[in-house]
Amino acid sequence: MHRPPYGPRELGRSGVTVPPLGLGCAPLGNLYRAVPEEQARQVVHTALATGAAHFDTAPHYGVGLSEERLGRALRGYDRAAYTLATKVGRRLRPLVPGERTDGEGFVDTPARARVRDLSRDGIRATLDASLARLGVDAVDIVYLHDVEDHLREVYETGFPALAELRAEGVVRAIGFGMNHSGPLARLVADLDVDVVLCAGRWTLLERTAFDDLLPACERRGTGVVVGGVYNSGLLADPSPGAPYDYAPAPPALLDRARQLSAVCAEFGVPLKAAALRFPFGHRAVASVVVGAARPGEMAENAALFTRHIPDALWHTLVARGLLDPDLPLPLQD
Repeated sequence: MHRPPYGPRELGRSGVTVPPLGLGCAPLGNLYRAVPEEQARQVVHTALATGAAHFDTAPHYGVGLSEERLGRALRGYDRAAYTLATKVGRRLRPLVPGERTDGEGFVDTPARARVRDLSRDGIRATLDASLARLGVDAVDIVYLHDVEDHLREVYETGFPALAELRAEGVVRAIGFGMNHSGPLARLVADLDVDVVLCAGRWTLLERTAFDDLLPACERRGTGVVVGGVYNSGLLADPSPGAPYDYAPAPPALLDRARQLSAVCAEFGVPLKAAALRFPFGHRAVASVVVGAARPGEMAENAALFTRHIPDALWHTLVARGLLDPDLPLPLQD
């Protein structure tokens, strides 16, 4: 095993530093399948043991279950030993009699409902509830979550509420997390954003963020955390029926992913290792977060992240038309 290729990086000028690899905690909220409590705890402990001590959660994940499990798993650890991020924009409330939980992809969740709330009071209440579920006095990063269809409220109340919390010292770094790079680019250009979490738009298969978001972040000094580096699974296992953006991958993308995998195999590099490393070609990228439902998955991701990847692999991908020639590459040799 090689040493990690990168060290901790600061998010903008916030003073918050994150390790290059972190744990996306949606699976801890029973995303698509139930995860036993002890298994969830071991995932978190494996992340800490491997140095991936950057945890990204949200009330949305399992209607609060992810935050609760993450909080229980972190109990007893030095708060300074990890970076903690959660999100606002969806407030949770108890179900009314006869109401059923809309899992939105999460199963076996608590009896709560999500309510879109970008008001000042709603954001403060949402964060207070998250802190209670996490069992901590403060988190390091708070994102406004999936607000691409609510930009008027973001400008009027949502972001001012977060900026107020930052000014009060309640939160150290603030920003936005979503799957759409265009709205993120606009928000970064207009507002004083420390960090964005962009999922699925800066990967071996997707350059959208390179064309709009990443230049804006570089100009503004905004840190970038990249999620969705496996594009929902296609870059983890490009077999027939593999998902891309939570739906079956189109044939052309499946074929391209298989070609990427074949070139990686020529150099003895797993496709997943290349997918984890690729985003770091751009200087604005501080960290990637990857989900794991089992401790073995977390350990595998950490090991893959340390793999040596020869520069020749990246140059070959460009030469064979699998990466555009204008893309920045994570060269190290």
